[in-house]
Amino acid sequence: MERELTMEFARVTEAAALASARWVGRGNKEAADDAAVEAMRSVFDTIHMSGTVVIGEGEMDEAPMLYIGERLGTGDAPELDVAVDPLEGTNIVAKGLAGAIAVVAIGKKGCLLHAPDMYMDKIATGPAGKGKIHLDAPVHENLAILSEGLGKSIDDLTVVILDRPRHHKLIQEARDAGARIRLISDGDVSPAVACAVEGSGVDIMMGVGGAPEGVLAAAALRCLGGEMQGRLWPENDADIARAQALGISDVNKLLTLDDLVKSDEVFFAATGITEGSLLRGVNFTAQGALTHTVVMRGETGTVRFIEARHRFDKKPLYAMKGVMNTCARG
Repeated sequence: MERELTMEFARVTEAAALASARWVGRGNKEAADDAAVEAMRSVFDTIHMSGTVVIGEGEMDEAPMLYIGERLGTGDAPELDVAVDPLEGTNIVAKGLAGAIAVVAIGKKGCLLHAPDMYMDKIATGPAGKGKIHLDAPVHENLAILSEGLGKSIDDLTVVILDRPRHHKLIQEARDAGARIRLISDGDVSPAVACAVEGSGVDIMMGVGGAPEGVLAAAALRCLGGEMQGRLWPENDADIARAQALGISDVNKLLTLDDLVKSDEVFFAATGITEGSLLRGVNFTAQGALTHTVVMRGETGTVRFIEARHRFDKKPLYAMKGVMNTCARG
């Protein structure tokens, strides 16, 4: 895929982050999400590509835009699959907490698993765990393996886990093994990616979260040389039917990184909305705003962190549409 697209996808997540950041702490997660979706789509439609949303905001009848199956871009080549989460952490933004991001993953057609909107049991690490950790292994074994690979004691490992009742046993097992625990309220894409970024303070992520978010994180970990495994976690027959409709016949299958993202022909981009372990949040200034974005390309393994200054008086209207609308409503 053309490397020139890297900066185009950075513009996509920047626009979504700028739009949703206007709603930080205002207690209205729906408005924040709507603003991010509107801004993201407006920029996508300027990019020379023929994209199809394979992971989006919902089914066609449930979402006004960025729904599964929606076409994005100008319609020109290349033909791409698109996974989006315009606002990963709606509750985080509504409450003004840390860790919200705007994120996209784009791959050649057929590259990304068409993950259903349901739960997935996941484990993610950086390169030190590649080919070594296993979703079904005991917690203490995975931590011991990672400890050896990173060259530091289990006592110094940081495990990120969603703070949910379903994780009480997992949390206790990690504590019993001696690791440090960082509980998060929402949004597990950013910490999963941070596992493979040196200096992030995150070593491993475990637990049950969203399946679509698992694919997004897997795209970044593929670029970074990290590791991820998952297994769908259906709650009812409807979830099983949903997975089968998307071509996943065996919902109990262990999904490796190669199942989640099938080739290196993938891009990942994310922009911080609120402060997190991976990215800084949007900072509004007198003239505009500052953003912090990471963009990755799987074919080369290149990772770029971009600090951008946005002038609202000079920004093209399409890129700032979501921001201007939120200003008017806010």
